[in-house]
Amino acid sequence: MKGDYQELVDEISALLGTPAILENRDFGLIAFGAHDSDDDSAMDPVRTRSILTRKSTPAVRAWFEGFGITRATGPVRIPAAPDAGVYRDRICLPVRHRGVALGYVWLLDAEPGPSHERLSAAMEVAARIGDLLADEERAGADVSRELRTTLTVERGWQYDMAVAALRTALGPDADGLHALVCLAPWPEEDSPSPRAVPGAAALCTVPWSRPGGPAGGHAAGRALAVLVRLRAADNLSPAATAAGRLRSAASGGPSGVAGIAAPRRGLADLDIAWREASSAARAATAQPRLGPLAEWSAIGPYRMLTALPPAEPDPVVRALLAPSHAELARTAEAFLDHAGQAGRTATALGIHRQTLYYRLSRVEQLTGLDLDRGEDRLLLHMALKVARL
Repeated sequence: MKGDYQELVDEISALLGTPAILENRDFGLIAFGAHDSDDDSAMDPVRTRSILTRKSTPAVRAWFEGFGITRATGPVRIPAAPDAGVYRDRICLPVRHRGVALGYVWLLDAEPGPSHERLSAAMEVAARIGDLLADEERAGADVSRELRTTLTVERGWQYDMAVAALRTALGPDADGLHALVCLAPWPEEDSPSPRAVPGAAALCTVPWSRPGGPAGGHAAGRALAVLVRLRAADNLSPAATAAGRLRSAASGGPSGVAGIAAPRRGLADLDIAWREASSAARAATAQPRLGPLAEWSAIGPYRMLTALPPAEPDPVVRALLAPSHAELARTAEAFLDHAGQAGRTATALGIHRQTLYYRLSRVEQLTGLDLDRGEDRLLLHMALKVARL
């Protein structure tokens, strides 16, 4: 598909005698013609950024849209604006399908400019690009729908049917090596395309519950699930790169966390992979040192803790978890994280050993636990970690 776009962009470049750039309606780069000019102004800051970062800034997008390109059905001439980093006049060819703007072809303009006949021929090529984008958008919607269904139904015949439908929608990609990524929480207004994510075979949004709801409950939101193609099971960098790019491109700037499941071949265990990815995201939310990109294999005890059903805190630690005792809870967790070694704990907390011993005695008084007993330590440690989740 990418080769088809490149051929059509090169066809427009040849027709009009100037390098063309194709972007989707969100100003994400799809393809561009070769730039072999000695004229430095041919690569002004806006065009350079578009090619190097594969996207434009919101300010640049708003400026160009101000010339009516989202509604235009024919070429739109846009004057230079050096203050905005646009050193050369532009011609925008809207890429439409059945009246809907799906993208834009950008060309540099100069007197006398291309003839009406050549521009008309270029618009015919742009219409063919629109057909391709529409087909791809429909296919992407199908894949997103099937992925969402697979991740939200219980194991059984419905799950088997969802996996089969997703396998059909993905085609040859279905049997490859993948890693599933969970980005949470994901902004309600953002709906990225797989094209904008390197290595993505499919993506969709799914419901997501996160801490912070009323009365200490969970607030409803959504997460983004991304199925990323891998070359090797021991190299998750494509998944990390995809997650990093998506977090950076999210509206409002980087926010939330990403969890990456263990790699798998094929689609049969996508439900397990989603539990791993979402658990890693929950762990990174609870324990910032694990994030902002957390791999399932690296979250340690949270692999077990995130599998536990939601429950009220154990009665013996309820008093310790009160806001008024936050410093005592932090001290107890640090002490247990450091395997009960007082010297290392005091250093980590920046307090004197006697202060540490006093706080630990207060913890024992509040909880009724004996921190010299292994099982009591285990109970307290688990309760404090679960409370983070």
